[in-house]
Formats: sequence, structure tokens, C-alpha cells
Amino acid sequence: MRLIELDTAQRRDVARFVRFPFALYADCPQWVPPLLSEAAKPLRRKEHPFYEHSDAAFFLVESEGETLGRIAVLEHRRYNQIRGRREAFFCLFDCVNDEQASNLLFEAAYAWAQRRGLVEIIGPKGFLQADSQGLLVEGFEHRPAVNIAYNYAYYDALVKAAGLSKETDYYSGLITRQEGLPQRFWDVADRVAERRGFTVKSFRDKDEIRAWMPAVGHVINESFMEHWEFCPVTDRELEVIGNAMLSIARPDLIKLVMCGEEVAGFVLAFPDIGEGLQEARGRLWPLGWWHLIRALRTTKHVMFNGVGLLPAYQGTGANAVMYAELTRTLLEGGFTTGEAIQVEERNLKSLGDMKAIGIQWHKVHRIYRGQL
Repeated sequence: MRLIELDTAQRRDVARFVRFPFALYADCPQWVPPLLSEAAKPLRRKEHPFYEHSDAAFFLVESEGETLGRIAVLEHRRYNQIRGRREAFFCLFDCVNDEQASNLLFEAAYAWAQRRGLVEIIGPKGFLQADSQGLLVEGFEHRPAVNIAYNYAYYDALVKAAGLSKETDYYSGLITRQEGLPQRFWDVADRVAERRGFTVKSFRDKDEIRAWMPAVGHVINESFMEHWEFCPVTDRELEVIGNAMLSIARPDLIKLVMCGEEVAGFVLAFPDIGEGLQEARGRLWPLGWWHLIRALRTTKHVMFNGVGLLPAYQGTGANAVMYAELTRTLLEGGFTTGEAIQVEERNLKSLGDMKAIGIQWHKVHRIYRGQL
């Protein structure tokens, strides 16, 4: 076996890295391929906002010219400075079921991090706050939500063999139209909205959403700062996240909870275009774009990929307004199912609120930690 550190200035190296999962999951009906152009973005050092403050390395392991695995290791300097840590992240880990190949990748990641004075490694945790977190450890029979990791069941054993152990889990769950909210929940939401002056803002088009993105970014940074391992997003990172969000957004599914002129919270929902991405097979041309547009128009599954509330409004009942709006999005949008994406296991308030509106947890993604 041979370990290779990628030269991200070489297109051939980048192509090998981003194409490997397409071969690994070629016979997996659940896997949702990314667009190749999107998958390559974290390797574009001159364009991606991560490299304005941090650094990363990318490794492949091969045998007789065949790629067996890949990994990325990150030194997120801004995160370490804000959190007072000396941690590396790992992400984009994919490997055949071979412990020797996997260990070579992790050993290379560990050595790279140690040379930079880092003492721990956690992951999978990506370049941006909006990136997928964790390895799938439960729910392998389900297709993943867009931009959320899917992997084979043996990955957990490979990561543990590399010396890592569980840090925390993220839960994803389903709600159906049939379940709906109890009437008392609607009554509470209506009373809170009337008494405290909460209103819900909807959008007409993507340009209007774009104009409100800085306000949403403020809520994201304020509302998640106390959550596990969060790092505030920069303006450039928010721009990249926003552009990715708008590429699959339906304006009527994006909702803001307002208190007067201030954004108190948000519900970000997106049509599930997973089937379209599977048909596109990584490419927009010649027909990938058509499969994606068809999926946007015909899907009956909606993904709730962002729910946040400013700390000043937590405990005021605004959460009832927010979750009522989440359910209303499902009912009025013509969807039969909705999926709440990646709620961290120690976020007991959100887990409880979602259980109250009928969400049934069906997937678990795990973050791991290890000493270097």
C-alpha cells in the first residue's frame, strides 16, 4: 500500500479524491452523490473561505494503482482561537473495509496535526458550519438528506481501530402529515404570538431571501454559540453557505420568526432533491440539471435543515411559534413527510420540542474524538 498527500493544485489529484466515493458506493442504492463541482470546492485553496484563516491536507491510500481510501485533516485556527483549543478536525473519510488502509490514512492525519502542535482530533467535522457532521451509525436503510453523510456500517469499526471513541451523536427524524400537532400546541403558539407580538415572515423570491441573509447569519452565530463545538461563521462563509442554500431553496419554505423589526428565529426547509442527485450522477450536464429541477417540483419530502432562536427569546414561548411554523410548512407545502436534520444529543430542549410535534428519530450520526 502507498500513502499519497495530494497536491491540490493538480487537477488530476483533486479528481481522484472527489471521484473515489463514486466507485466505492457504485452499488449502494441509498448513497446520494454530490455534484462533482461542489465536491471539489473544499480543495480549491484560492477560492474557499476556510483558507482565509485555516489550513487542511488531503490524503489517499492506494494499492497497485487502485484507490482504497481518502481523508482530509483540518487545522481550524479560528475555531481553536475562539474556543481555546488545540484540536484538529478530520472529514471526507471514505475507505474500503480494510483496517490497514484506514489506519494509514488516520496515521497520516495524526502526524500532520501533531506537526502543527495540535493535541486532539475530532470528526467527522467539516470546513463550514453547514457541512455534514459525523459518521452514520444507525439508519443505513434510509437515503440520506442532501449534504448529509452516508457511509457503510463498517466505518464505525475502522474509526475505533484508529484509536477514536464516541464524543457525541446527532439525531435525524421523520414527521408525517398524519401525525400533525395536537390542538393544544397550536393554541399555545397562537397565544404566544399574540401576547408577545411574534409574526412570521415569508418570502416571495430568492433575491428577497438574499437580502435577509446577514440577519439570519447573526441569529445563527448568536443562537448556536453555546452549542457543542460551534464556531461563528464569517461573512465570506455565510455568503458561500447562503449561495449553496439558495441553489435548492423554495422561497415559500424559508420562514423567519419576527419580533417587531428584529429576527428572533428561523426555520429553513428545503425540498429533498436526493433522487435527482442520484439520477444526475455528479454532473449537471447534459441532463443532470433536468433531473434536479424535476426533483424540486415533484418531491413529497421536505428537509428541515436549520432551526434557530436568539437567546433573548428562548424561554418566551417563541419556540412554540417556530415549531408550529415548521409543521405548517409540511402541511401547506404539499409534502407527505418532513425530516429534522442532525439535532445534537445534548440539545435536550430541541429534542423535546421535536418529540412533542411527533418527530420519530430514525438516523444517528456520530462524532469521534482521540488524543494525538
